[in-house]
Amino acid sequence: MTKAMINTVTISKADIPNGGMKSYKQEDDSIILITRDDDEFHAFDGKCPHAGADLGNGLRCGHRVVCPWHHATFDSRDGTLLEPIAIEGLTQYELTDDGDDVTVDISAKINAAIEKDKLTDTHTIIVGGGAAGFMTANQLRHTGYGGKITLISADDKAPYNRPLVSKAFLAGNMGEDKLLLGGSDWADNNDIELRLNQTVSEILPNEATVVIEDNGGNSERQTADFLVVATGAEPNIPPIKGADLDGVYTLRSMDDAKLIKAASHDQRVVIIGTGFIGMEVASALAQAGTTASITVIGQDQRVMGNIVSVTVSNALIKLHKDNGINFVFDATVNAITEVKRVVNPSENEEQNQTFSQVGGVTLDNGEHIDADIVILGTGVSPRTALLNEVNDPDGVQVDDHLQLRDGVYALGDIAKASGQMGRMRIEHWRVAMQHGMVTAAAILNDDSVDSLEARIPFFWTMQYGKSLRYSGHAATPEHSVLFGTPDTLNYIEYYFDDTGEDSRATAASTLGRDKELVAFSELLRRGHAPTRAQLDAGFDIIKQAQALSR
Repeated sequence: MTKAMINTVTISKADIPNGGMKSYKQEDDSIILITRDDDEFHAFDGKCPHAGADLGNGLRCGHRVVCPWHHATFDSRDGTLLEPIAIEGLTQYELTDDGDDVTVDISAKINAAIEKDKLTDTHTIIVGGGAAGFMTANQLRHTGYGGKITLISADDKAPYNRPLVSKAFLAGNMGEDKLLLGGSDWADNNDIELRLNQTVSEILPNEATVVIEDNGGNSERQTADFLVVATGAEPNIPPIKGADLDGVYTLRSMDDAKLIKAASHDQRVVIIGTGFIGMEVASALAQAGTTASITVIGQDQRVMGNIVSVTVSNALIKLHKDNGINFVFDATVNAITEVKRVVNPSENEEQNQTFSQVGGVTLDNGEHIDADIVILGTGVSPRTALLNEVNDPDGVQVDDHLQLRDGVYALGDIAKASGQMGRMRIEHWRVAMQHGMVTAAAILNDDSVDSLEARIPFFWTMQYGKSLRYSGHAATPEHSVLFGTPDTLNYIEYYFDDTGEDSRATAASTLGRDKELVAFSELLRRGHAPTRAQLDAGFDIIKQAQALSR
């Protein structure tokens, strides 16, 4: 039980199991999280700094406190950030021992000030303002780097939360100011030289040198002690006739979302692609409620077919249909057709100016679907041209510290990195942020921070307020074990590389069973993912994850 005064909260020690944690919601909607190890207790702000989840509903495995929503992870002893998607650790409060109770003083924060006294005479240049570039700069400053940091971005905006662009922002549920990572003054507050609207036209990795060009055509050459290349990815434009027409859009940036929001009002929208971006766009536009119609075209009978099983896919299709989405499956788009529009029509038709705009799409079976705008959700490709001399066909080969050369790093969507699950390139936001943490630690030569060998991939998609979360990496979703009922949006599904009874799961997805997914992630991270036989026998995954982490 708890007893609260103005700035203090008294909590019975007996409420909290040894090696465990518990959260306490206060009248002002704040949350206090208490962790316990034998007779040592620690108190923190119990809301995850990323999206406000109650960390007490997550899982504690050893000294790792894992958020139930997006798997941000914190040290149970001091609140240090161990895993993104949060960009900072937990606020810790002073605590006094009162015998059978502990008293938390929420007005007394423990601020472990970090002296920025490391590598003070060095210069780090970061190319790219996405998740990987931002997290590298942010983590450097928050772990003591005292040198100069220059972040170069071709964007006209400071680093922002791109996953929310196709979710809350496109749906009209979140303003632009809420997307900025670290807030509007992040660069100034962290003494980071943020160079927007500037393009790196050349990278010389052997010299750790970049050539920078601004919008005025001016160029300069800079050499760094540490060079971080995080140029991200760009949307694929399929070789479809008419893909260059006015009214055809891709979604990668905030500006893309603004264009789509403005153009889709009272319009017939066709989305080509049934991956998670295509499905998120359909969800966001349906929630905005401003379109005339939304039709999604897919090449097979599934949505997100490279990720989830047929059963889960069918549940997602039903969710979208219940929200007014039309589907055309087993279809290939042969062409985006055009119509002529007249600009400022006059009585003299010969003086009328016309332009071509989307009129619909034609399928390979001859069917025509009318449309006013078309959105391409057809995947992305890594922007590796600046490092083309050292490219693998599918990304830049780096080690498990993201290093390409001494002092030169390639990370985020362009990196084909060595990790616990093999060498692969993964285009997910949280993975890019992991790369930033690992790179910052490598620059600072901090071996207390886990390399990629001790981290696993994780991503999520939000559709109609429901969050499907996925942890690990599976080559195919075909070999799966399903628990729960996807139709009621309450399931967890485990994926295997084959059908063997002793094969270990390599990935899992869930709607509504967050603790189980956290437990699976922790077991996978430690190399103890459950086998098919264990799951079929009623394996208690939460209990096992906690036991192995003590």
